[in-house]
Amino acid sequence: MYRFLLSRQWVILTLIALLLIPTMIRLGFWQMHRYEERTARNDLVADALGAEPVPVERLTAPGKKITTDERYRTVTAKGRFDTDDEVVVRRRTNADDAVGYHVLTPFVLDDGKVLLVNRGWIPADSPSQTDFPEIPAPPRGEITVTGRMMPDETTAASGIKDLEGLPDRQVMLINSEQQAERLGAPVLGGYVVLTAPEPASGTPQLIGRPGNEDAALNFAYAIQWWLFSAAVPVGWWFLVRREARERTAAGDGAPEPAEAEPAAV
Repeated sequence: MYRFLLSRQWVILTLIALLLIPTMIRLGFWQMHRYEERTARNDLVADALGAEPVPVERLTAPGKKITTDERYRTVTAKGRFDTDDEVVVRRRTNADDAVGYHVLTPFVLDDGKVLLVNRGWIPADSPSQTDFPEIPAPPRGEITVTGRMMPDETTAASGIKDLEGLPDRQVMLINSEQQAERLGAPVLGGYVVLTAPEPASGTPQLIGRPGNEDAALNFAYAIQWWLFSAAVPVGWWFLVRREARERTAAGDGAPEPAEAEPAAV
């Protein structure tokens, strides 16, 4: 009844089903790992944003690498902005995906160390890629700033190529080691995304808080792949039973061979 399973067509179909089952199970586990990773990142971001602000020099120092646990921590710093050495970071987008610049301004602390402060986003209004854009000035004199701690940007981590030969006062990456070499001053590791004080003119646009990654979607995909893997053998058996029934019905409906007439005497 099931000899048809040895046919070329059914052998291929069965092999495909046997390959699909472990593949779908592995895809489900991969999605579950993604769910766990995203959930862990969301928890880290929530914990960092919810922590009490601390002085910036409690988390960083010249040459220090910002750790995962320190990322997004709220820090404060007292000093003054140095707009003479201000630079812009090219090819950055805002919440509406408009392309412009991030404004990176050195913030000189009372002890002479420099903190890099990303003051926010400005549009690339000029058609020229070489002109330095007009940037509203920050508050003058000694002030206290608040922001989110961020690690140095690298090509490996961000995927942004660090181009050479850029126009004066334009950079591709926010990197404290590069800026320390340019400024000839001790620059604290990492940088700060400004949250306060807000610009009086609304420009530069402050960079919004990091949002939660949609971990639930990965969980749903994992369940979906595992359901698919369970459906493969069920579907295969359904096809086998249907083929067997059709072959049986075809056999039952075949005309019986005619009886031989008796030979004439």
